[in-house]
Amino acid sequence: MARKLDLKRLLTWTVGLLAVLAVAVALRPQPVPVDLARVERGELVVTLDEEGETRVRERFVVSAPLAGKVLRIELEPGDEVRAGETVLATFEPRDPALLDARTRARLEAEVKAAREALGAARAERDRLAAEHAFARSELDRYRRLAAADVVARNNLEMAERDERAAGEQLEAAVHALARAEREVEAARARLLDGNALRRAAHDGTPVSLPSPIDGVVLKRLRESETVVAAGEPLLELGNPAQLEIVADYLSADAVRIRPGMAVLIEQWGGDAALRGRVKRVEPSGFTKISALGVEEQRVNVVIDFEDPRRAWQALGDGYRVETRVVVYRTADAVKVPTSSLFRAGEDWALYAVEDGRAVLRRLELGPRNGLEAEVASGIDEGALIIVHPSDDVAGGVKVEPRGEGGG
Repeated sequence: MARKLDLKRLLTWTVGLLAVLAVAVALRPQPVPVDLARVERGELVVTLDEEGETRVRERFVVSAPLAGKVLRIELEPGDEVRAGETVLATFEPRDPALLDARTRARLEAEVKAAREALGAARAERDRLAAEHAFARSELDRYRRLAAADVVARNNLEMAERDERAAGEQLEAAVHALARAEREVEAARARLLDGNALRRAAHDGTPVSLPSPIDGVVLKRLRESETVVAAGEPLLELGNPAQLEIVADYLSADAVRIRPGMAVLIEQWGGDAALRGRVKRVEPSGFTKISALGVEEQRVNVVIDFEDPRRAWQALGDGYRVETRVVVYRTADAVKVPTSSLFRAGEDWALYAVEDGRAVLRRLELGPRNGLEAEVASGIDEGALIIVHPSDDVAGGVKVEPRGEGGG
């Protein structure tokens, strides 16, 4: 009987001890599952990224040279044009208001006035030339007298001053004469242009507009036969082989960009990124409303292609691209993923893993991009670190790689 009681008591104590051990095991802190990475050494590239747009470097907007009826424009966008050969548009002048007798009389009066001004300028030039010659002869005479100690030094200096003043006045008169001659030529040209337009208006001779460049038609702004005013745009021309990219960057980013910096051109439709180089950062900014309705100060950055044209010949005017200006590049950086970083007071920090526990490390960082950051000090190459640390991770907490054990 006593033996049964001892066995029962032993069984009870054993069950109780096992229960206590189970509770202890259950309450023991479990390692936190984490994602791990290693501190690496390699290339780090820091870029400033913005959306850009291609454009023809030199765009020519062809406008109506006079008011009248423009005949139907047959050229299509993409058609090639040759300078001085391809007829872009044909006009039938219809506006006599610019070619009436009053206009002709005014142009003739302008020619007469310009000729009279030319005569006055020539006479003034001749007068000042004579005065300069006289002043020069007087200076020579005073120099001879001064050499013989006949006149005072002060008189010689006055003669030199008068000669210089006369020479300057003569030079100004020569420039005024040249300007008057150009004004006569301009007045004659206006009269000749007016006469030519007047004859065209009276005899019905069409006026043809030739292409000013070798290139292609970018846009056709007018197509059907219609009456247009002088200066109305008709076509846009350009050379698609002379493309550049313009991207508007935030002004805070633009101050870090310099001409000559390398550029990566992506998302343009090709398989590989294109190479470019910053040509110019425009000195004037502008205000742009973002998609969120926020006013931003933007600055245009102009980029040239560095790859040969065969690499980007599929691009045309007004195509969208992504530009990445390289502001920092090194091939030997100790770097960590930016997803491992967080703020610890005023410092940047991360959690390293040592002996299965998380250890807080404060870092001094160098340049960084959206994925990686260069470490100047605080951790060594090859160290094991935690990426995407959760709120359960703290200094001294046991951790284990995610997928091994719990979690």
